[in-house]
Order: sequence, then structure tokens, then C-alpha cells
Amino acid sequence: MSNTQGNLNTTAEVGIVEEGGSFPPFDSTTYPSQLLWLVLSFGVFYWVMSKVVLPRIGGILEDRRDRIAGDMAEASRLKQETDEAIASYESALAEARKKATTMAHDARSKVKAETESARAAAEEQLAAKLSESEQSISKITAESLSHVGEIAAETAGELVKALIGGRAPAKAEVAKAVDAALK
Repeated sequence: MSNTQGNLNTTAEVGIVEEGGSFPPFDSTTYPSQLLWLVLSFGVFYWVMSKVVLPRIGGILEDRRDRIAGDMAEASRLKQETDEAIASYESALAEARKKATTMAHDARSKVKAETESARAAAEEQLAAKLSESEQSISKITAESLSHVGEIAAETAGELVKALIGGRAPAKAEVAKAVDAALK
């Protein structure tokens, strides 16, 4: 549309045609009604916000705060339970280690005592066998020594016979000479 009639304004969007005026919000004659509606709108908006919207938002925030506090308390409780469980585990582990050490020490002592007992028994058996052997050796030695004089006398008699040739000296004389030589 054209502006050929002087101050004729057209608004295509709204379809309002005014003559000789300015834009209504900037028109000083409409300020009092605009201010009245501004105050009324602000009052209604303020009342709706303070009575409806803000209490709901406050309730939601309070619920969230309570939920967070509850979650924090639950987390604290679970952390305390976890700490107690860890302390209990550490205590049980230390007790098990102590018990294992005691058991190992007892087993070691028992094995050592058994070994000592077996060693003592073996030494006792060896000492008994050694004593028997010594007695047997002493007996054989005594027997052998008792026959040494006879054997020496016979051997000396045969040697004299072979050296002189012919007849052997009397056994009594040879035995007497061997006894004198042995003493």
C-alpha cells in the first residue's frame, strides 16, 4: 500500500489503519492506561509467582536437598560399614597369621622333638650294639690272647726243629721260654 494521503499509516499484519497518530506505546496520551495495565499485570504475575510457582520450586528444591542429605547419610553409613568390614578383615587376617605362625612353631617343635627322640633311640641302639661288639671283641681278643702262648710255643718248637734239624724240643721247655719272652 502506498502512503499517498498524507499521514495515513497502515499495518499489514494487524490490519489496523490509523490516521495522524504515532505508535500507541509511544503516544503520551495512553501512558496512564499503559501504566495501570503494567501495574495490574505485574501484580498478577507477582501474586502467581509468589503463591504458585515459587512454593512449587521451593518444594522441589527442598525434596532434592532432603534426598541429597539422605543419600549422603546413606553413603556415610555404607562407608562406615565398609571401614568396619575392612577392620574386621584385617583383624581376622592378623589372627589367622598369628595362628598359622603358632601352628608352624608347634609343628616345628613337635618334629624337632620326634627327631630328637628318634636320634636318641638310634644312638641308644648303636651304643648297645657298640657295647655288644666291644664285649664280643674283648672276648675274642681274650680267647685269642689265651691261645697266643700255645700257638707261639708250637710255632717256636717247629722253628727250632727246622733250624736244628731232627727232633723237636720238649713242649714244656718251649712253653716256658715263650712265657718268659711274652712277659
